[in-house]
Amino acid sequence: MLGTIVNVLTIIAGTLLGTTFKNRFSENIKNTVMQGLSLTIMIIGISMAVKTENMLVLTLSIVIGGILGEIFKIEDRLNSFGKKLESGFQDESGNFTRAFVTASLMYCVGAMAVLGSIQSGLDGNHDILFVKSILDGTTAVVFSSTMGFGVAFSAIPVLLYQGAITLAASFVKDFLTTAVITEMSAAGGLLIFGIGINMLGINVTIKVGNLLPAIFVAIAMAMLFVHLPF
Repeated sequence: MLGTIVNVLTIIAGTLLGTTFKNRFSENIKNTVMQGLSLTIMIIGISMAVKTENMLVLTLSIVIGGILGEIFKIEDRLNSFGKKLESGFQDESGNFTRAFVTASLMYCVGAMAVLGSIQSGLDGNHDILFVKSILDGTTAVVFSSTMGFGVAFSAIPVLLYQGAITLAASFVKDFLTTAVITEMSAAGGLLIFGIGINMLGINVTIKVGNLLPAIFVAIAMAMLFVHLPF
């Protein structure tokens, strides 16, 4: 669990640093930085998504994952949890729940969270999660300087999500072939692209939370298609 604990601490540290200096920047600077970060996140997501080797797997993963997400109302549950946390804290920016949900999705979506947690649980090698910690801590500084202290609480789902995968690592290691990792990363990349769109604040909201199951559906789809005779 060391890698996940370090990840959690860097998110909190990055948030504290970002909120400390956020009042030194004008709203125009904050908005421009957020837009730039949004575009960067979209590029990262697309670069991951286009590496899919089977567009049908990616499509089915998103469709089935979206249906599952809507059934379990993942996005609503994240928002509800964020609002409960918000009720106990004063956030003058009014962005507590948005910051919590956006950061939580960003830090949990992607192959590094899954693969790093598995590697950590199997052989105690935390290198991937240490690299992820640096990235998450850096983005926490930017997120919190524009959206507020709610970013710090994204450490809770990161701890639960990555911790659960670490503990279950021995049960899933044999399933993660190169093909499976590729399709899982592609699905995660598409979700990251959706996060970037939401961060731009245009007149459309993609329920990225409800699409989260797509990552795990991609694992099942990739395994299935590997064994099909075509």
